[in-house]
Amino acid sequence: MIRFLQPWWLLALLPVLAIAGAYVWRQLHRRSYALRFTNVELLRTLAPKGLGWRRHAAAGAFLLSLVALATGLARPAIDTKQPLERATIMLAIDVSLSMQADDVAPNRLEAAQEAAKQFVGELPQTYNLGLVSFAKSANVLVPPTKDRAAVVQAIDGLVLAEATATGEAVFTSLEAIRSVPADGASGIPPARIVLLSDGYRTSGRSVEEASAAAQAANVPVSTIAFGTDAGQVEIGGQVQRVPVDRLALAQLAEATQGFFYEAASVAELKQVYQDMGSSIGFRTESREITQWYAGIALLFALCAGAMSLLWTSRLP
Repeated sequence: MIRFLQPWWLLALLPVLAIAGAYVWRQLHRRSYALRFTNVELLRTLAPKGLGWRRHAAAGAFLLSLVALATGLARPAIDTKQPLERATIMLAIDVSLSMQADDVAPNRLEAAQEAAKQFVGELPQTYNLGLVSFAKSANVLVPPTKDRAAVVQAIDGLVLAEATATGEAVFTSLEAIRSVPADGASGIPPARIVLLSDGYRTSGRSVEEASAAAQAANVPVSTIAFGTDAGQVEIGGQVQRVPVDRLALAQLAEATQGFFYEAASVAELKQVYQDMGSSIGFRTESREITQWYAGIALLFALCAGAMSLLWTSRLP
């Protein structure tokens, strides 16, 4: 269906219609004037054989070219359906103060950032990707998108904060996944959560509650543990041990049918999405077709010129 992005430009058709009306009036006026000459036999000897319908063909083509040009000013467009991949992966990165421990060079947070960016680079471009950071609470920094640059920029801008809300990270990621538009598809999209963390949960809902929610949504959670049992950080002038809670992270991954990693290579992370599947929706987009109208106008103008030169040896 054709619609117009700037329909007020259709007013440009009014002068075209005025010209068409003047042409018709002129032709009728010429006919009434010709009827005044009653000696038809003498008229035939004085005037050559008429052009008949051909006399109006060039004018008609010229008027049609004006109609096409005037309509094109209104920016005609057609709605097209574009396939849209809905499969989604959410990255959830721990930014608690324990992530500044340097038992993983250069420190846990920078190692997690580097692993996350490598993962972003390997992820198929058709998939949606979002980013959640979590400390005392969890926040969506980038909702599911195909804009990889926005995700990488947000990863580079992560800032440390107090506490660790591992369960909230999963709940927040699930909400972000549910926000992906249906676009004609049914249900939530195929999805995975990749959670990068090091420490024990100290805030928010429990990991067990988060695990149950992920299972109910059929969203596997793959977890990556950063750090060693010897990790230490200085908080408030005091040195504190920050061992890694491998057990909780491994149990979360196992319960949701995800993967648990300690050394997160790109090759390992590919397992996260290899069996994810696909869900295709459709997004309606307007495609402007002004060039079609310009082309039609040019075609009619060329036809008008050709017919006029052929039959009257002059341009209209």
